[in-house]
Amino acid sequence: MDTLVPGLRVTHQMLVERLDLAAVARPTTDPEHPRDQYPAIDTFLASASRHNAAALAVVVPAARSHLSDGPARAHDYVVQSRRLEVALSQVKAKLYGSTYAVRRPWSSIWSDVRRELAETCELERQLVTDLAAARRDDDPDWGEKLYRAELAAPTRPHPYIPHQGVPGRVARTVARRIDGFWDAAEGRMVPEPLRHHERSHDGRFTQYLLADPHLPDEDED
Repeated sequence: MDTLVPGLRVTHQMLVERLDLAAVARPTTDPEHPRDQYPAIDTFLASASRHNAAALAVVVPAARSHLSDGPARAHDYVVQSRRLEVALSQVKAKLYGSTYAVRRPWSSIWSDVRRELAETCELERQLVTDLAAARRDDDPDWGEKLYRAELAAPTRPHPYIPHQGVPGRVARTVARRIDGFWDAAEGRMVPEPLRHHERSHDGRFTQYLLADPHLPDEDED
């Protein structure tokens, strides 16, 4: 069974939850603890960036080759995903004090992100639903491919690199290596993507550090 549709549903829910947490976090002005509010925002940025890049690598080529109107819809999705990346890059710029975003209020930035994320998720949902309906016996498990692509995807938004074909694959590989260097240099914790029926591999302490609580409900006696 292909896990693309149910897995995507879980991932979209996770992205909305992490966006809600990020949108109420604010970097502290305390010079002794400058990164106290970074984890929630960084966690959302990393998750959204990884998933977006993985969808470009897996969902878009599959839609282009398997759906009758795939090329046009793939093009529309790539355009929308770039809009999402531009919105995400504004979060990153604001968070790290870029002069291009420092004067924008957080409310305006998060409003753009919510709009572009919702539109991207809807286009992606439509694509994977139609892919599942057009699935052939010899098709791979696209849900598993998407998960593995997320593991190797960039952890920051890169709206201006190539997005498709060989140039896109090469650009994402280079971006992932650069992001990995800066993640390590900045001590940035990046959560793993979710698999179908898996809420998270993160332990309780890791979830606390990431400001990303999603512990399962305890069974009632």
